[in-house]
Amino acid sequence: MTTTPTAARRPDRRLVVVVRADPVICGHSGEARNLAEAALDRGFDEVRILTWPLDVLERSGLPLKPLDRVLPYREGVVVERPAPVGDYKVPDGRWLAGLTGRLVELFTDGVPTVAVSLYLSPHAVAVADAARIARGTGLPVDLVTVAEAVGSDVTNVVRAAVAEDRFGAAAHVLTAYLDHDVVLAVSRYTAELVVAEAAAVDARHGTTFAARLSERVQVSYPAIDVRPYLELDPARTDEVLAARGLQRDGYVLFLSRLMPAKGVEDLIEAFGLSRATQGVELVVAGTGPQAGLYRELAAASPRAAHIRFLDDVDDEEKRHLMAACAAYALPSKPLPEFVETFGIALAEVMLAGGGPVITTTTGGIGEAVGDHAILVPVSDPPALAAALDRAVTMPGLEREALLAGAREHARQFDREPVLDAILEAVDAVRPSPAPAAPLAVPVL
Repeated sequence: MTTTPTAARRPDRRLVVVVRADPVICGHSGEARNLAEAALDRGFDEVRILTWPLDVLERSGLPLKPLDRVLPYREGVVVERPAPVGDYKVPDGRWLAGLTGRLVELFTDGVPTVAVSLYLSPHAVAVADAARIARGTGLPVDLVTVAEAVGSDVTNVVRAAVAEDRFGAAAHVLTAYLDHDVVLAVSRYTAELVVAEAAAVDARHGTTFAARLSERVQVSYPAIDVRPYLELDPARTDEVLAARGLQRDGYVLFLSRLMPAKGVEDLIEAFGLSRATQGVELVVAGTGPQAGLYRELAAASPRAAHIRFLDDVDDEEKRHLMAACAAYALPSKPLPEFVETFGIALAEVMLAGGGPVITTTTGGIGEAVGDHAILVPVSDPPALAAALDRAVTMPGLEREALLAGAREHARQFDREPVLDAILEAVDAVRPSPAPAAPLAVPVL
């Protein structure tokens, strides 16, 4: 998963992305890969992803892909997992210290750098801290920092801090966000969410976070590499299906993290209520904290024999499973700990030509799917069952039109134009080079 630069010379331009990277199962892990690889195509001659050591990720409880099946990064992308600083006498923060320290080293080596943090907590905090330290060293620093709020960090940290009246924790995250030169949100919904939570802090404590964020936050949709989805080899799709014992258009697919906000429980119940899916399987692909519970619910379903779970799907296989499904269902629901702020998997399945997509209007999902999905109310298994029936019995011409419109809508999330827009924002705030000092002429 790690490559090294082929050239030893000092790079002219560097991109650094700080993120929970592979093997974490998360759309923004893939977004980091896409931004990094697109940067190579846009002339960056050094691209680094800074993330967490594998043992830390394994202990965290985050859902992870099988390590031996993670797709390699493109040559030229360097993945760093800084070691912790300190020993057992430092009970926590050692890994953050290692990450921040490595960023300081990169920011002070004289290379013009764009640093992008995905997730505000703790990645934006690390970048903001490292930038402050680097500029305080007195060493030459040519740096523009970009923070992208993906939403769950806001609901999981800022909203919780407001609810618990922990002003300092909320101020820490929001200040680090604003300390970046470019402030992005992954959807309009996310931008509005950030401002709303900041306004709650302001109302209670007299601060001005919301006004400052309203002026600065720009929307930047997730960067997706659309090409592999548009150029799928049908023969390879057949191989993937055969290996899994599946038939093209013979299954409804759920592929995401197994957690309450994703609506898996509702989907299992709806599948049991559906009439038109009697000859169709339900494939639940993913891992997560609720995997055991959902297997128990599936075993108790009247359709138990037609529900299967896959916990080892890699990124390459995922595209083929998406392309060949009779329907793709993500009945997401808003919960205090998580709100779907975009829905990268929805855009991916639309690019792959699979579906129809069945989902809700939770959070930023509407921006991901536009008018090209079958929408159902939140937490409504009967309505979801009716949507499944509609999807699998949809006439051919209607289905083709829906899928074609969905694919065209999702093309806008291609990684290269997304990166280009970010770089335009970077150029707009990058300081102009200081003019050369006039020559000192001695007075005779």
